[in-house]
Amino acid sequence: MKRLWTPAWIARHVAMVVLVVGFLALGWWQVSRAAAGNAISWGYAVEWPIFAGFVVFVWWREVRLTLRPAPEDEPGATAGTRPAAATEATGTRPAVRRPVRVVRVPAAPAGGEDGDLAAYNHYLRWRNDNPGASSGDYPG
Repeated sequence: MKRLWTPAWIARHVAMVVLVVGFLALGWWQVSRAAAGNAISWGYAVEWPIFAGFVVFVWWREVRLTLRPAPEDEPGATAGTRPAAATEATGTRPAVRRPVRVVRVPAAPAGGEDGDLAAYNHYLRWRNDNPGASSGDYPG
């Protein structure tokens, strides 16, 4: 439980409370407006508590993820660390990237096609032959 009382987590707890109280207050304000005759406010009166519920859901999910014990099969894993997928996103673990195999494909014969269409078809063939490559790797 000590992990939930770091400065970052205290900020998350405060943000969650402020957002939930604010959203519920806005929902109550919309109920009072709807009771005064503003019919569209009934929809907003329902939306604001849903937003508050979503904030609580995300906060609870993050708490559970933080308190989850580390998988035992990973070397050097300690209790309370995030799983591999979450640590790759935060940058605490080096991401493994597979190498991109670049295949040179000869240009299509210009036959009856115009130059732009032939170049675009060449690019599309290259993308199909190199599914792991980004468009910046295109040699043409």
